Amino acid sequence: MWSVTQVGSALTSRTAAESAGCRAEPGSGARERSPKTVGFPRYHATMLDHISVQAADVEASVAFYLRTFAAIRICEAKRFPFGDSVMVGLSGPDGFPSFWLSPAAGAETREVHVAFRAADRAAVDAVHEAAVRDGVEVLHAPRLWPEYHPTYYAVFLRDPDGHNVEAVHHGF
Repeated sequence: MWSVTQVGSALTSRTAAESAGCRAEPGSGARERSPKTVGFPRYHATMLDHISVQAADVEASVAFYLRTFAAIRICEAKRFPFGDSVMVGLSGPDGFPSFWLSPAAGAETREVHVAFRAADRAAVDAVHEAAVRDGVEVLHAPRLWPEYHPTYYAVFLRDPDGHNVEAVHHGF
């Protein structure tokens, strides 16, 4: 099992990724990549391959996700030039970039909801603590959500673009 490390709000994306156990992979295009896989398969069987969210400020959004979700080991996996900005792929412990941030083509008109899997309740609580420390809007503090299922434990936050993001542990 890995231990949760406090990540200071003044840390950059690079040091936040390092604190989460990421390391650079030569030629990946990422500043940091590939967290150590401890107890996780290389690719987790899932229905979705990736999700892409547009951000008004990609770098600010990358920094938010790396700082706030460090406890669940989100890392920068890929980075590509995209017009005058960049497109950044974030990964979980498996190292596969399944959550992408790219520049917004226009104003957001609809809220997106994304839930990130946490290894346990302590990791959900650590995400909440990081959010509170950094002044992130907390939509719902960590608690059980029996209306979803009896062991659904989650925290809900607002990201820099107004999206509803969540850290969840299912308890099974």
